[in-house]
Amino acid sequence: MPNDCPRTELAPDTRDGADLQRILIVSDAWAPQVNGVVRTLAAVADELMAMGREASVIGPGEFRTIPCPTYPEIRLSLFPGRKLARRIEAIAPDAMHIATEGPLGMAARSYARHHKLAFTTSFHTRFPEYIAARTGLPPALGYAWLRHFHAAGSGMMVAAPNLRSELARRGFANIRRWTRGVDFSVFRPNPREDWSFPRPVFLYVGRVAVEKNISAFLDLDLPGSKVVVGEGPQLAALRRGYPAVHFAGARRGAALASAYAGADVLVFPSRTDTFGLVLLESLACGTPVAAFPVPGPLDVLADEAGTVGVLDADLGRAARAALTIDRARCLAYAETFTWRRATEMFLANLVPARG
Repeated sequence: MPNDCPRTELAPDTRDGADLQRILIVSDAWAPQVNGVVRTLAAVADELMAMGREASVIGPGEFRTIPCPTYPEIRLSLFPGRKLARRIEAIAPDAMHIATEGPLGMAARSYARHHKLAFTTSFHTRFPEYIAARTGLPPALGYAWLRHFHAAGSGMMVAAPNLRSELARRGFANIRRWTRGVDFSVFRPNPREDWSFPRPVFLYVGRVAVEKNISAFLDLDLPGSKVVVGEGPQLAALRRGYPAVHFAGARRGAALASAYAGADVLVFPSRTDTFGLVLLESLACGTPVAAFPVPGPLDVLADEAGTVGVLDADLGRAARAALTIDRARCLAYAETFTWRRATEMFLANLVPARG
């Protein structure tokens, strides 16, 4: 989309969702996948139920699936339309949220349009850039399709202010704010993993995939040790290319929190993430972060850049500078992000399925 595209103003968030009891979330990203989208939706569903709502999530585990090309850990639902329709009708939701743009999301969108049901969507992932990294296709093509997908909804939820502004410039409409949170019963400063590696320990957490730009971290000349927590299609190649790096595999829950807490700095090399939930999780464990000054890190750290993390075009300089940050300040800042607040925003953004 050219830069001179007319700007679309962000839609005001004025509802509270008080009359919406049965809430359905349809997502192509769901357990056993491990990523920020899954953790976000799971946390919101739990909070909705704690608030007395009925929250249902329809994910690919309920359907026949095939592995996603170039990313077999992700399963894509195969012809989900009829079964999905029966599930939606059985749930009879007061509000429906389509979280992803994959086969389930497209089938849910088609069902809703056919039955004249209103729904909301959310923008979690920069698929145009990810596809471009793998195929060379221009991102503009992907954004044109995404505009078409989300335009059918009554509102598109986006976490980061910089991303919301960018999408508005790209012609997306009816954009609504939806922040993120941290589960402080899981992510906390103790217990800390004793990595038994030379200190300082610089940590990466996330999918091990080309779009995460992990080599930008692994190529850095840093003291101590580098640890990668996560799995993905690039794992085998990175193991071969960086034998001095410690690859710890995927971790969840308390084991993941311990990994964060036991690190000296979380290094976040991605330039394309829409938010960066791992940044908040790391800060909640008292571990400062280092990242490029790009959307996502800029939004998470906001005015606290320099006090809980360092953003620098020189990622190595950012990582070294982050070693001096007060870990107590990291925790205090993370505590301003709660899943209850995020869920209240989500609920306020929903629309009645039937007018």
